[in-house]
Amino acid sequence: MISKDSVYQIVEQFIVDTNYYLVDVKVTPDNKISVELDSFDGVTLGFCMEVNRHIESQLDREIEDYELEVSSAGLTEPFKVLKQYEKNIGNEVEVLTKKGYKTNGILVEAGEKEFVLKTERTEKPEGAKRKITITENLTFPYEDIKTTKYIIRFK
Repeated sequence: MISKDSVYQIVEQFIVDTNYYLVDVKVTPDNKISVELDSFDGVTLGFCMEVNRHIESQLDREIEDYELEVSSAGLTEPFKVLKQYEKNIGNEVEVLTKKGYKTNGILVEAGEKEFVLKTERTEKPEGAKRKITITENLTFPYEDIKTTKYIIRFK
């Protein structure tokens, strides 16, 4: 079986001097290899093809056969690496914590251990005639997060 680490190293070696970063590498027991890439500027089909050819040049099908797929990180897929958080600063995201708390907000900051989400909620203070909007920043440690996803809105 082809090791995940060897594929990871092959891809990292190829993208080291580019603005692309590796999101995920999966290798199943039957050698189906899946590589997910991303970039702050998006991922082109041409670059995926280049990475695919590079991986194929480093692996020998005569020794071990495999199936290879190189793609961009899915727009609707949960974030897997810090750079995806950094890429989406200023965008609306949905956060689901491991305790089941779900909230939406604008991603305003992404650090090594936690990220900050700007949220808004409406509330009617006691004795008031109208609701008011309350804006607050919530800090989430990555270790408490089950998923974070980019929210697609069509206006």
